[in-house]
Amino acid sequence: MGRGTQSVHGGWEGDIYTGALEPPIYLSATYRFGDKPFAPRGRMLKYSREDNPTVYWLERHVARLEGGEDGLTFSSGMAAIAAVLMGFAGRGARVVMPREVYGVTRVLARELSYRLGFTLRLAGPPWEEFLEEAASADLVFAETITNPLLHTPPLDILVKVAGEAGALLVVDNTFATPILFRPLELGADLVIHSATKYLSGHNDVVAGVAAGPANYVNLLWGWRRILGSQPGAFEAYLVLRGLRTLHLRVRRHCENAKVVAEYLEDHPRVSRVYYPGLPSHPDHSTARRLLDGGYGGVVSFEVRGGGPEALRVLSRVRLIRPAPSLGVPSTLIIHPASSSHRDLPLSERLRLGISDGLLRLSVGLEDPEDIVEDLSQALSG
Repeated sequence: MGRGTQSVHGGWEGDIYTGALEPPIYLSATYRFGDKPFAPRGRMLKYSREDNPTVYWLERHVARLEGGEDGLTFSSGMAAIAAVLMGFAGRGARVVMPREVYGVTRVLARELSYRLGFTLRLAGPPWEEFLEEAASADLVFAETITNPLLHTPPLDILVKVAGEAGALLVVDNTFATPILFRPLELGADLVIHSATKYLSGHNDVVAGVAAGPANYVNLLWGWRRILGSQPGAFEAYLVLRGLRTLHLRVRRHCENAKVVAEYLEDHPRVSRVYYPGLPSHPDHSTARRLLDGGYGGVVSFEVRGGGPEALRVLSRVRLIRPAPSLGVPSTLIIHPASSSHRDLPLSERLRLGISDGLLRLSVGLEDPEDIVEDLSQALSG
């Protein structure tokens, strides 16, 4: 089936008892011991911290979208990343991540490296440095599109390098979604998402998900069971609802982002625009090779005048909302230096290119002319 059809239908085939076309929300915390009305992964259904039918249907839906054998949901994207690191990065392991990885992911990996005893190596971009480090890694973590400068690593090459090293390759596909890219089909071992973003798409739920081979998912299931990091049934239902329109929303996000990026690139008060769909982006050729049908819905740009001018723009937007997150109906804007990457030392931020004048825009589903008009008035003066 095509990706649009998979988005709509997923792993749900209807309720054989009632004929319900939508998955029911199972709010029961416990189930009668010995009964097996629903037994995911061959385990007895007994306690919703371990498994829940509504949650399981979401897991099957995402697994099908990503081309994985199985999926597993979490209470947040960070909970999914934590389970992966705790499950696969043991004492003495060598973990490699890009320097420009989501700020909280980087902090989590650093803290766990101290406590679990693995070595954390940060490298790239440039991607040549990252690939060199990945060649001797035990676990490689990458993002399809990085945050906030929207670099696109050569994942097709990375798959080969990690495979030759015998390393587990984990890809955070949050920014691209399975509509634009499927890391598992390329050869990655695990894919993760912050389902809070595009998968749910309505800014009303926090959740995470992982997908991949059944044996890897079963290992993560054990960690989730111990940590108690499964989302509730209602949260799972909200993400399932969002997945039905994922293919339509992602296309619109991409179309709007391209319009906005092209507008900003010509604006006299903007010194640089970061968007992989622009030929001026250093990873444009890689993004064009890997991504299918769009370049994502996030645009970052440098405001002339540095931090004070960037904050002035942040205070002047009207339609656009100054708020974190992305992949939601409304266009959102943040200042990475004081939000997502505030924990990084100034020297490291500047090394990455995350200056005080940088703003990150999550382009929403509004009419693109209205987004451009708001940016125009916010940048004026």
